[in-house]
Amino acid sequence: MTEPLTLAEIEALARTAHEGQTDKAGRPYAEHLQAVAEGVRARGGDADQIAAAWLHDAVEDDALSEHWLTEAALSQRTKDIVRALTKRAGEPPETYAARILATPGAVLVKEADLAHNADPARLAMLDAPTRNRLTEKYANMRELLALNSGPATP
Repeated sequence: MTEPLTLAEIEALARTAHEGQTDKAGRPYAEHLQAVAEGVRARGGDADQIAAAWLHDAVEDDALSEHWLTEAALSQRTKDIVRALTKRAGEPPETYAARILATPGAVLVKEADLAHNADPARLAMLDAPTRNRLTEKYANMRELLALNSGPATP
């Protein structure tokens, strides 16, 4: 059996896979991945969840393939979380949220992702229509995941 990838190797792999990609505000995409990984760590997430945070958009954004994920030297739990967080084309938010809720460890990673996506400083860089659309989208997902019991934490 192959040695599992270390968190440092996973971070380097994710940074390379997303190289040249930017977020909606034009910032390097790796900044988002790092913020989500740090958010997971700050929320008490374990190594599997931190690894999934670095990779949470990789398959969805075609930065890495589903085949790569299947073959990668990652824990099954990390793979399951990444798959749970990978949106499918045309998938209703309710279906996406149900899959996250059904996958052990995935809600914490999605909570960190939503917290960074909904950061007022990040949203302030967007035009008003985009900012409003995304604010509503993130609030809806927080509600579907029952994360509205308290304020969003960065």
